[in-house]
Amino acid sequence: MHGPAQFVTADATTRVYDIVGSPIGGLALIGDGTVLTGLYMETDHARVLADPELTRAPGAFPEAADQLDAYFSGERTTFDLPLAPRGTEFQRAVWSALTEIPYGQTTTYAQLALDIDRPTAIRAVGAANGRNPISLIIPCHRVIGTDGSLTGYAGGLPRKRTLLDLESGTHMLT
Repeated sequence: MHGPAQFVTADATTRVYDIVGSPIGGLALIGDGTVLTGLYMETDHARVLADPELTRAPGAFPEAADQLDAYFSGERTTFDLPLAPRGTEFQRAVWSALTEIPYGQTTTYAQLALDIDRPTAIRAVGAANGRNPISLIIPCHRVIGTDGSLTGYAGGLPRKRTLLDLESGTHMLT
């Protein structure tokens, strides 16, 4: 993505999912078949895929799958996909700001709060980051603690470390 993410609207009547393989485990892609509304790691599959309104549609997101493969192979540093994360205006502002963090770089919750002109909302920014429904593509893994430590990640800290290492060029995934 270049510049702030331009989120779109997904067809709310069609909700499908597919699971694509990756070096960090299966990734559940959710949306209307074209627009992504969710990308979840295996740690969240039981919770998010229990939704009775979701229908499995193998191959439903070929462009997303291709871009994710290119990302994991080190050939892609940005994503260019239609995204429709569902959340409050504040959450969407945080998620848009996340898309501004360059590949291979990190930021802090405090800096994100400054970036969205809400300098005292550090904890709210952290909460919004934790509710990011399109992980990896909206790169919440690039947010670390002010002291440089890894902080919470829905996919688990080992996956966060792996993603940061991939982006820094210190670890190639196969």
